[in-house]
Amino acid sequence: MTPEQVVQLSRQTIEAAFWVAMPILLCTMVLGLLINIGQVMTSIQDMTVSTVPRLTAVGVILFFLTPWILHHLVTFTVELFGNFQVYTQ
Repeated sequence: MTPEQVVQLSRQTIEAAFWVAMPILLCTMVLGLLINIGQVMTSIQDMTVSTVPRLTAVGVILFFLTPWILHHLVTFTVELFGNFQVYTQ
């Protein structure tokens, strides 16, 4: 396996992980920002006020995006194993 192939495979793996994690991280970041703004405006500094909605949002996002995430990961895996002979040379 050449160094170029290692870099290409690593890049594809990181890119797949990024696309799978991006919707979850983006939603929790936006929700966290909105909650923090609300906490600053109301002077409520309780940790459960920010933690529980974020965990709930992650659960809801995972519930609805699981088919998309699985499709994306299965497609990546099938492409990887379909071209596996290239990496074994």
